[in-house]
Amino acid sequence: MKTSQNMSTLTNYSQRLNPLDIRQGLAISQERMSTLLKVSTKTVTRWEKGERRPSDRDTLSRLAKLKEIKELGLMVYTPEGLKEFLNTPLPVFNGRCALELLQLGEYETVIGTLAADYEGTGF
Repeated sequence: MKTSQNMSTLTNYSQRLNPLDIRQGLAISQERMSTLLKVSTKTVTRWEKGERRPSDRDTLSRLAKLKEIKELGLMVYTPEGLKEFLNTPLPVFNGRCALELLQLGEYETVIGTLAADYEGTGF
């Protein structure tokens, strides 16, 4: 059972996660974003238009991880460089691209690789 405090916390969290900003920062389509978040494209469109807000805990968690990837990625790379990082198969990902890993739910692998790049210890 959700308390009003838990609902309030989720609402505040949701307000800080701007799906349009995150999607544009990652340079991905609404379709790709919907696949990564496991929601419909129509749902992403509604969020971006401000008609609705993400409210499911799992979706909010995935959205927060995508925001972290976007922010860290833009600290390491230019916007075009981040797009290349996300779409290029890399040896560190066993020949897969970061977006493929994200689709599989392997957010921490991508975040760890970006963090290593940021610290200068990456490949």
